Amino acid sequence: MNPINVLIIDDEEDMRNLIQMYLENSGFRCVHAADGAEGLRKLHEEDFDLVILDIMMPFEDGFAVCGKIRTFSQVPIIFLSAKGEEWDKVRGLQLGGDDYIVKPFSPGELVARINAVLRRTSLVKNDEDTVTLGKINIDKKGRRVSVEGDIVPLTLKEFELLVFLVQHQGQALSREQLLEFVWGMDYHGSLRTVDTHIKTLRMKLGTGDYIQTIWGVGYKFEVPAT
Repeated sequence: MNPINVLIIDDEEDMRNLIQMYLENSGFRCVHAADGAEGLRKLHEEDFDLVILDIMMPFEDGFAVCGKIRTFSQVPIIFLSAKGEEWDKVRGLQLGGDDYIVKPFSPGELVARINAVLRRTSLVKNDEDTVTLGKINIDKKGRRVSVEGDIVPLTLKEFELLVFLVQHQGQALSREQLLEFVWGMDYHGSLRTVDTHIKTLRMKLGTGDYIQTIWGVGYKFEVPAT
């Protein structure tokens, strides 16, 4: 099995080396980038399983770099920051980040968070690359969803939420389960986040028949009978 390939984008050489040491001790392969421009170039040149992205960098901060990455890649991104303000965490997640770690951190915490993110994002890598359920077609590899042939523009979290529901088709999932497995157990948003994304997902799909509300529990995906 090939090792997990991680790109570390951080302007501090000591921090890059420290992260590399932590991760290589756990069997990961690491590549360095000293700023956002170098990191973007390496992402175009090589496939990575995960990006560790520092926020406070010269020229372009990590938020700006994340925005550029999301124009061409859905690679999982973990933000690093010396600041632990909730607004920074929320902003990072809204821009398409998958987790947010505050410095300083322990080797165990870093590896555990990476593994948690990889487990969540593997939802779109497992099983068949393409799934058709009723009128809905899901291209996991391309991260595209279409309804009766028309592409439906979904955000990263909307896509991951749909895939998770589909992979548990017919199973009633609680809001807590959906929040934990799609947003991560350390996400500090409310359960209303799930409701809001379900509402938007139904609207974009053009039908509420596939995602059913299970009162007192949460939601489930089921192809309606024809």
